[in-house]
Amino acid sequence: MSGFVEKPEPLQVPGLVHLHTGKVRDLYQNEAGDLVMVASDRISAFDWVLRTEIPDKGRVLTQLSLWWFDQLADLAPNHVLSTELPPGAPADWAGRTLICKSLRMMPVECVARGYLTGSGLTEYNESRTVCGLALPEGLTDGSELPGPIFTPATKAAVGEHDENVSYEEVARQVGAESAAQLRQATLAVYSRARDIARDRGIILADTKFEFGYEDDRLILADEVLTPDSSRFWPADQWEPGHAQPSFDKQFVRDWLTSPESGWVRAEEQPPPPLPQHVTDATRAKYIEAYERLTGITWS
Repeated sequence: MSGFVEKPEPLQVPGLVHLHTGKVRDLYQNEAGDLVMVASDRISAFDWVLRTEIPDKGRVLTQLSLWWFDQLADLAPNHVLSTELPPGAPADWAGRTLICKSLRMMPVECVARGYLTGSGLTEYNESRTVCGLALPEGLTDGSELPGPIFTPATKAAVGEHDENVSYEEVARQVGAESAAQLRQATLAVYSRARDIARDRGIILADTKFEFGYEDDRLILADEVLTPDSSRFWPADQWEPGHAQPSFDKQFVRDWLTSPESGWVRAEEQPPPPLPQHVTDATRAKYIEAYERLTGITWS
């Protein structure tokens, strides 16, 4: 069992129809048929959406995505139509709300990896492959790959794991032409973002994108290149051979698996609330990632 510790009730906003409550984002549709995407301050770990929120997290994710969309505009058109609040929306939605095109979404998490870690490392240790792609011998946790690779995954429901799949399976699901477009776009966007991050002293180890079609035009959607969807590592601390320090929710994971939390993951009981020091440290890490990448002071 996993999922929401306490699933929130969607807000009722005049003119909006609630469509979905995700781990972090709430999705609505306005009367024009556009999507209204609201990033909450919820945080997930170990397939649970925790009851403790991280203040400002949704705004950080939204503003960082908007910054990246600008950096990538010549490579990939995106789904953002407006950042204006819908009439009647609560004031708390400011800075965390995007009005977006309604797209025909692809049922694939488009993952790009430039470094070996996470589920890719697990597969590599078993077979020397990631998503069926053969990799050289001698790689370890945190090793840089010879070049970026496209390692797609299925989209999982809240409380479930995404599952890595082969490129051939993606082609079977969406067609050969769309699969080729997804791979090309994913690797192009990753390579651009990797270079931008590197110039700011940050390694973009891996990331996942979502794409949809507007007619026959491929569009970059959802969030992009945030600490929730990417592994960012400080370049000056990179040392292959073990887990790397990162700009994400590692404080949350570390505390949940520590004796202090008292939580036993294997028992499938909901995690406890986070203490203030973990909440504060996690918020600071998200803001640090935003400031280092964009060069803009968070306010």
